[in-house]
Amino acid sequence: VQLVESGGGLVQPGGSLRLSCAASGFTFSTYAMSWYRQAPGKERELVASISSGGGGSTNYADSMKGRFTISRDNGKSTVYLQMNSLKPEDTAVYYCFAFRRSDSYWGQGTQVTVSP
Repeated sequence: VQLVESGGGLVQPGGSLRLSCAASGFTFSTYAMSWYRQAPGKERELVASISSGGGGSTNYADSMKGRFTISRDNGKSTVYLQMNSLKPEDTAVYYCFAFRRSDSYWGQGTQVTVSP
């Protein structure tokens, strides 16, 4: 099983980034997917989640609503996180998470840094 995140980097405040998480080794469409993030010295926190199958249900942390969008492409076994209007406080390592009943998997993370 692998979850490989990409798309992180350095961006100025107000900018945008699109994170991708490519999955392999399990039946991607049957797993709900989430993005988490962890800033230095802070606990890991949920950013957004999307349901399994067609991804008809999504939810977001309050501070991300209206700025971030989670989506999935089951044909490509990939989940995305579109991040707009980025703020310095969005700086963190962003992790992809797959879960179904008692099964769960984490990616290795991708760094996002928002700085002038």
